Amino acid sequence: YCVEFKTESLSQHCALENRPYARWMQYLRVGYTVCVACQPPAMNADTHRCPGDGHNADGGKILHWEAVGNSQCQGTWKKIQQLERCSCPLVHSFIFT
Repeated sequence: YCVEFKTESLSQHCALENRPYARWMQYLRVGYTVCVACQPPAMNADTHRCPGDGHNADGGKILHWEAVGNSQCQGTWKKIQQLERCSCPLVHSFIFT
């Protein structure tokens, strides 16, 4: 499954990232909708959920995120909706880890 989030805040460290495998961090912006897929091995085998997916969060709850590979690139987002069938665009699509 996938979860759509609206980016509420992000640290300035995201924009400063220039390592080739992590340049995607430069393109994050406040107000953007991002789509995050829940797949193994991040998915819990018993619950079939990914930690941090905001399962019990309503749309008003602010959740925290952190980028893999640069712990200083972090911020907050609000859950928009969970999608059972992932239809994430290639841009602004991520995977829970």
